[in-house]
Amino acid sequence: MCNGGAVDSPENDTAAASAALARARRVTVLTGAGVSTESGIPDFRSADGAALLEPDLTALLADAGLRRRSWRARLHHPVWTARPNPAHRALVDLERAGRLRALLTQNVDGLHQAAGSTSVVELHGSIRETACVACGDRRPMAAALDRVRDGDDDPACLLCDGVLRSATVPFGRPLDADVLRAARTAALDCDLLLVAGTSLLVAPAADLVPLAARAGAAVVICNAEPTPCDGLAAAVVRAPVGRVLPELVAVPAVGSDRPVRTWGDPSTW
Repeated sequence: MCNGGAVDSPENDTAAASAALARARRVTVLTGAGVSTESGIPDFRSADGAALLEPDLTALLADAGLRRRSWRARLHHPVWTARPNPAHRALVDLERAGRLRALLTQNVDGLHQAAGSTSVVELHGSIRETACVACGDRRPMAAALDRVRDGDDDPACLLCDGVLRSATVPFGRPLDADVLRAARTAALDCDLLLVAGTSLLVAPAADLVPLAARAGAAVVICNAEPTPCDGLAAAVVRAPVGRVLPELVAVPAVGSDRPVRTWGDPSTW
């Protein structure tokens, strides 16, 4: 995790953030709940968001009643009506400009992909798929929800009759090793890490910030509240990401013939 507390700098240092992003040619982005709240999906730290959290896996396996309540709650999850907002679309523009190394997200709602992003690494999985606890079979969540609407209040795996859950990472469980490896590689293989809408209080996602900084990448943090990693940032902007990200991405890039060399680049090993 980061050290040093919040940086003592202007709360809306958009000029420094814009300058840093304009110079960057290989950008890795880390997003969190603050990007999706502007689309109507509550932060899990809020009362409304906490009610939408997936149940503990052990409890889910042991309690059929809990599974039935969970399926009813999934039917009404705000993700099904949410739409991408300007923050999501700004990151699509960054990718289309050829400057995005990877988009790492802690969100499970799929809104980055809905907006058009293709380089998405979902650190905490996706609510848009189901996963069988027994055999691992994955299928669209929409198909399971259709079964619930048709009267199956605890739909089982169609392959092995095992318990289904959403394909998200339960709290307290480790991230998928391949996913975490891809995220760490992207943090090492960028010249700027752009952090948007995350409090940086949850590891191992928060650990990507000092990893990138130690590798020589500039760090820009856009979040409404201070984070423990602000002291590592070249610029901190404390404002709604739906307003900030389009402004930053719209700044023309500064051209350079110098090759981008990073810790993730084999030529530097």
